[in-house]
Amino acid sequence: MQKIGKFSTQIVLSVILACTGMINFAMAVVEIDITKGNVEPLPIAITDFQGAGPQRQLADDIGRVISSNLQNSGLFKPIAKAAFVQKIKDSNTVPRFEDWRVINAQALVTGRIVRERDGRLRVEYRLWDVFGADEMASQQFFTTPKNWRRVAHIISDAIYQRMTGEKGYFDSRIVFVDETGPKDKRVKRLAIMDQDGVNKKLLTRGSDLVLTPRFSPSRQEITYMSFEGGQPRVYLLQIETGQREIVGNFPGMTFSPRFSPDGQKIIMSLQTDGNANIYTMDLRSRKTTRLTNTAAIDTGPSYSPDGKNVVFESDRGGRQQLYVMRENGANTQRISFGNGRYSTPVWSPRGDLIAFTKQRGGKFLIGVMRPDGSKERILTEGFHNEGPTWAPNGRVLMFFRETPGAGGGPRLYSIDLTGYHERLVPTESFASDPAWSPLLD
Repeated sequence: MQKIGKFSTQIVLSVILACTGMINFAMAVVEIDITKGNVEPLPIAITDFQGAGPQRQLADDIGRVISSNLQNSGLFKPIAKAAFVQKIKDSNTVPRFEDWRVINAQALVTGRIVRERDGRLRVEYRLWDVFGADEMASQQFFTTPKNWRRVAHIISDAIYQRMTGEKGYFDSRIVFVDETGPKDKRVKRLAIMDQDGVNKKLLTRGSDLVLTPRFSPSRQEITYMSFEGGQPRVYLLQIETGQREIVGNFPGMTFSPRFSPDGQKIIMSLQTDGNANIYTMDLRSRKTTRLTNTAAIDTGPSYSPDGKNVVFESDRGGRQQLYVMRENGANTQRISFGNGRYSTPVWSPRGDLIAFTKQRGGKFLIGVMRPDGSKERILTEGFHNEGPTWAPNGRVLMFFRETPGAGGGPRLYSIDLTGYHERLVPTESFASDPAWSPLLD
């Protein structure tokens, strides 16, 4: 059995059945190109997980979260339970596949919850290929009852990966700016939640303005800007312990701090003498290195996942455009040439695309392009869209959209790379500036 990381010391995963055929992604039930076109969602039947006594409600909840995750991805269409012909009474028995074919289910999920003598829960699931009449995956997890939701996310990721060949993104979190109060007196606090909008936790008190939270790629740690004491400062915050430290006090304004892929450096924009340039700071030595030196405004830097290149926005050509340079500041090249102003670039964790905000014709658009600037595609547009952030699998984006009017405010939305599956991410209050975590350990 394998322990699943520091954050979940009470969750243990063991694979019950695993053979070469079960992990051969080329044999997946469905092969989906999730970067092009309008993908027809795969019909999947997710049965009620079995559970006795106090476990009955948790069993229902786990099945509901799995169904919601898969449906929200836009790649799966859970079949209504009222259509089921067979009622699964024992998840360990082979289902009657003909009963599932008649309702056009191409995949079937069964499972159960059992309470162990030590108080832990054992959660099991099985994934079946209905038309192939075969089991594709089977796993069990041991956890405390309070971690049931995380188990549901992990199972969702396993199903997503087995069916598509791509890693999932459900077992992850979002850090964002939580906004409350009237529009002219907004209180802004850092907050964190699961990627589906549940389990929100406030990280700051709201006494000072906070901006641009960003996750470390290697730890449960974020960097962000705060105007505590009236001065802009860059902070590091350990999410689990609440420990906070100042990265440094910089003259003038500081913008858009973001981690390097190894988590050892922060890259940011510092304003001096009326212009802004890109700098890095080594978090071990606190040594600062300047990467750009222009009379323009260079800001919004984001590393490529291999750390060898940086994309950023600059008005050095007269209008905000996107540029790519080497990680040491050499060989700067402009990559955006469309109509409009480009901003907030962020490199995909897969390295294949750069997401951006584009302002054109009074609208704000969220789009993607290749690192050389080719194949630009607009995914969505609105009154004020901004701040794209990538899911850890590089196939879904989250951003915020401001609604107009005195009672309006920002809300979080997600959209996949086809551009067809946009949805509102539920939050209790207004929310802006999201940043997606890596998959949890």
